[in-house]
Amino acid sequence: MIGRSVIVPFRWIFLALLSALIGALPFADATRAAEPQVPVLWDAKERLPKPDLSALPRLRFLTTTDFPPFNFLDGSGRLSGFHIDLARAICAELGIVEKCQIQALPWNDLDDALRKGEGEAIIAGIAATPESREKYAFSRSYLQFPARFIMPKAKAFTEPILDKLRSKRVGVIAGSAHEKMLRDYLSTVQVVPFDKPEDLYADLKAGRIDAAFGDGMRFAFWLGGPYLAPEYLGSGMAIATRAGDPALAAAFDYALQEISIKGTFAEFYLRYFPVSFF
Repeated sequence: MIGRSVIVPFRWIFLALLSALIGALPFADATRAAEPQVPVLWDAKERLPKPDLSALPRLRFLTTTDFPPFNFLDGSGRLSGFHIDLARAICAELGIVEKCQIQALPWNDLDDALRKGEGEAIIAGIAATPESREKYAFSRSYLQFPARFIMPKAKAFTEPILDKLRSKRVGVIAGSAHEKMLRDYLSTVQVVPFDKPEDLYADLKAGRIDAAFGDGMRFAFWLGGPYLAPEYLGSGMAIATRAGDPALAAAFDYALQEISIKGTFAEFYLRYFPVSFF
């Protein structure tokens, strides 16, 4: 699920924690992590119809500034990030660059701004759930977050690792989708719940647990996987529009597919995620 509850853990504090962990703990398969794997979520054989948006007076994307590397203010105070570049590329594919705008607002103001017509779409990680689909029309997913295992390189297992993890102590954040997924899919491991990521990392470094299981973005230096399970981890990131505007959501699908086929998405992904979480 990609919503505010997920956005908060992705802020700089956790990036800093991950950096500290990387510096202190040699992860398994770091050489492969140095060669980013770009996710491809679009079928190149499927041809989506190109929309005619000539009558659209404006396309304003609404986003936030506190979700790096997706949306943030750079050193010059300029709105930057993966989502910003993606929004501009979408406008270019739709041939409406002159009508394209991007506005950053506090997270809690996004829904109200869209409802009042102050923007046409939200590109900020709103989760596409049965409940949210009553309020929004969504594009197809353009990015998903897999789960991964990490462990000290000296004690790492090679794939397939499920049997090798039997009876091993595997840390996971308590109450998370990853804990449920771990308990349901890998019932042979000893699940060790943690309330805080920093405690999980500390125990992994100290050898008190054999491995950790969690979000692939934070576990960017990894062993195993990626494990994609929409029923646990959500369907991924999508662009939200008003529920009564499915045609605009379909237009985003066309643009996102073209961006993927032409390699533009890969360029953005490698720019903002040089250590791939896929």
